[in-house]
Amino acid sequence: MIQLDIFSDPICPWCYIGKANLDRALEAHPGHPFKVRWLPFMLNPDMPKGGIDRREYLETKFGGKKGAIDAYMPVVQNAEKAGLKLNLDAIARTPSTVDAHRLIHWAELEGAQTPVVAALFRAYFVDGRDIGQPEVLADIADGAGMDASVVLRLLATEEDRREIFERDAAARGMGITSVPTFIVAQQHAVPGAQSPELWGQVIRELTSGEVGADQG
Repeated sequence: MIQLDIFSDPICPWCYIGKANLDRALEAHPGHPFKVRWLPFMLNPDMPKGGIDRREYLETKFGGKKGAIDAYMPVVQNAEKAGLKLNLDAIARTPSTVDAHRLIHWAELEGAQTPVVAALFRAYFVDGRDIGQPEVLADIADGAGMDASVVLRLLATEEDRREIFERDAAARGMGITSVPTFIVAQQHAVPGAQSPELWGQVIRELTSGEVGADQG
């Protein structure tokens, strides 16, 4: 198997789109060599624990209402192309994602990482749920076969919180400045929400031995 590390944030729409495109390629190539691992990159590492009003967040980030609308037009268009229906009006708050990343980290230990990541994207972008809330995260964990009560207890502690910030800092130290960023075999960086066609090409090259890769 070949390691495919994906740096992402559950509130990043391009990460959601990038996952959907990758999923289509993996489904079209069931013999693909990838072993997927999700790693943290926080769009807002300084976000208050309770998050902030989403409209305020977007207008501050993009310089007003028009800037926010212009920034999200290509997001909506590319989401539809990827087969996703975003319900952006349902999102009331932009949350801190530290705890969501802690959940993703714990999910890796139980072999449930990708289902948890998928559920976080759906919860935020489709259902408009606040994925900064412990109860929401515990419910997502339960849906992926994890023990919700254990997750709630862990979220009430500082367990692995420092590690998430350290991993985020390490990603930036590697030169990662935006997400999604995919790292193939710990050496080939593929930035951005690439098309299923590009991933299909990468898979074909890997399986034919045209691209050298460390085995993971």
